[in-house]
Amino acid sequence: MLLLGTASCILGCLKKKADSEDADELAGLSEAKTKSLPPSTGEKIRKFKHGFRPLGRNKHGKPHMTHKNIIQGTTIETSFISLEMAEGRRKKLMELMKKNGNSTCAECGKKNPDWGSYNIGVFICTSCAGFHRNLGSHISKTKSILLDNWDADQLSMMEEIGNVKAKAKYEMHIPMCYRRPCVTDPDVLKEQFIRAKYEREEFMHVDKQIYTTGFMEVYLWKRGKEDGRFQQRKFVLSESDGTLKYFVKDSHKEPKAKIEISKLNMTFCPKKVGNPNGAQLTYVKDGSTRNIFIYSSSGSAIVDWYMAIRSIKLNKLLIAYPGTSELELSQFLTRDFLKEGWMFKTGPRSSDGYKWRWFTLDDRKLMYLEDPLDPYPKGEVFLGYHADGFAVKKGVPPGMKEQGFGFTLRTKDRIFLFGVQKDEDRTEWMKVLQSVIDRPLTPQDNSMAANLVRKRSTIRQFIY
Repeated sequence: MLLLGTASCILGCLKKKADSEDADELAGLSEAKTKSLPPSTGEKIRKFKHGFRPLGRNKHGKPHMTHKNIIQGTTIETSFISLEMAEGRRKKLMELMKKNGNSTCAECGKKNPDWGSYNIGVFICTSCAGFHRNLGSHISKTKSILLDNWDADQLSMMEEIGNVKAKAKYEMHIPMCYRRPCVTDPDVLKEQFIRAKYEREEFMHVDKQIYTTGFMEVYLWKRGKEDGRFQQRKFVLSESDGTLKYFVKDSHKEPKAKIEISKLNMTFCPKKVGNPNGAQLTYVKDGSTRNIFIYSSSGSAIVDWYMAIRSIKLNKLLIAYPGTSELELSQFLTRDFLKEGWMFKTGPRSSDGYKWRWFTLDDRKLMYLEDPLDPYPKGEVFLGYHADGFAVKKGVPPGMKEQGFGFTLRTKDRIFLFGVQKDEDRTEWMKVLQSVIDRPLTPQDNSMAANLVRKRSTIRQFIY
C-alpha cells in the first residue's frame, strides 16, 4: 500500500508539471497570435497548435518548431538573407556576362545568353542549354541565370572559368575544316558540335577526329530519282581518288554514281527532307545541277560525313593554291543556299501565264523546280554583275499582268517576272538578289556561268 501511494503521488506531480508546461505553451501561442506575423508564420502556428512537445520533440522523436523561435522570427530572417544572397549572386552573374567572351553563347554565338553550365563554366543560350541537358548531368549541369538560384560554389566556377578559358580547353585542336555552328544553323549541327566538345572530346584528342582521315564509308538513306522513295545506300568518300561513290547493293563492285568531290556541295535541309538529319548533295552533271537528298538515323553520322567532305575539299584546295592560308580557303568548302521558297513565275513568251515554282538561290544560280525534292531543276538562271545589265526592280513592266506582290529580274538573256504572296517576302527576295548582283564576278563565277546549259532564250521586247 505504501508503494502504491508513493507511485500515485509521483504520477500526480508529473501530471501537474505537464499541465503547467502545456499552459506555458498555450500562453506562448496566445502571445504569438497578438503579434503582427506574416501569413506563413500564422499557418505554421495553426499547424503545430495541438502538437507541441515541451522537450522540443514531436511524437516521432524529431525536432519541431516551438513558440520561442516563432517569436524570434529566425526562419523569416533566414529567408530574407537567402533571397538577398541569391539576388546578389544573380547580379554578379549578370556582370560576368558583360566580360569579353561571355556576352555571346559559347556554342552558337547568340548574343546575351541566359543560361550557364556551372560545372563546365560557360554561358550559353536557351537553345544550347537544351542540348547540354541532353548530355546528362554527369557531363553538364545547367541553370537559368534569371530563374534559378545559384550557390556560392557554382558562381565561383562561372567566375573562375568563363567562355574564353573553356574554349581554350575544349576547342584546343578544332580542325579548320570543322564548321562551327551559328544561331541560324539547324539543330543537328549545334547538338553534334556540343557533343563533340564535351561528350566525345574530339577537339581535345586529335585521334578521335575520324572525319580528317581522308576516307569514310557510311550508310545513308537516299531518295530515289524515279520513285521518290528513300532507300539505304552505301556511300564512300576517298581523298586518294577525290571522289564520292554510292552503291545500290553491297555486293556491287561498280558504284551507281561517281562524283568529283571538288564539284560537290552539301547543305543541311531538315524541313525539306522531312528528317532532322536531312541534307542535300548538289553537283553539276551535263550542264545541269543534280540534287541528291539524303538523311541518316544518326546525327553524329551525318555531321561526320559533312565534315569529311569539307576536310577532303580543304586538302585539295591547299594543294591547288599553295601559300594560301587554311582560314582563307575554309570559306570555299561548302555553301548554304542564300534563300529558298515558293514564287510565281512567268514563261519567256508574253502569252505565258504564271506558274507556282520552288526557287533555290545557290550563290549565283537561281534554280526553279516543280517540287522542292526534284532531282533536276526545270531551269537555272545565272546572276551576273549589275554593271553588265543585271537588275532587280519592284513591280512589273507597264501593261504586264502582276501576280500577287510582283518584281522583275533582268538578265542578259531575258526578263523574269516573279510574284509572291506577301510584301515582306518580296522585300526579302529582292534584297538577297540585289546583294548577289552587287558582287563583282570571280573567275570561278565565270566558269560556272559557262557550264550552265542555256534554256529557252526568247527575250521580251520592252523597255522597263
